[in-house]
Amino acid sequence: MAIDDMLNGMEDDEVVGSLADFPEFDESTKKGFKSDSKLDFLKDLQLNVYIELGRTKMQIKDILELERGYVIELEKLASEPVDVFINNKKIAEGEVVVIDKHFGIRITNLIATEDRLKGIA
Repeated sequence: MAIDDMLNGMEDDEVVGSLADFPEFDESTKKGFKSDSKLDFLKDLQLNVYIELGRTKMQIKDILELERGYVIELEKLASEPVDVFINNKKIAEGEVVVIDKHFGIRITNLIATEDRLKGIA
């Protein structure tokens, strides 16, 4: 049967429809997120955090000569802030501090939110 024949035969048929009747939702059993805790499910995720003290370029011959006590000079000055990265995205700058024999970073500048969100969407 050709499509034209099928369409011609449908012109005479009457189409009857009705609205679907759905039960009301019981709010007490509603599963979802409360408006004040939309991000709670993300709070226990672990992300990679690293601090970049500085960078440099070295020739292979210099790398092969590295030994204990060798000092590698970085391009960044001692007075410049270090960069704080989370999942390879720079989110802040800070200064190095010492806390009970451990290094730490005091955040001095947060990167603007719009800059931090670039490339995510």
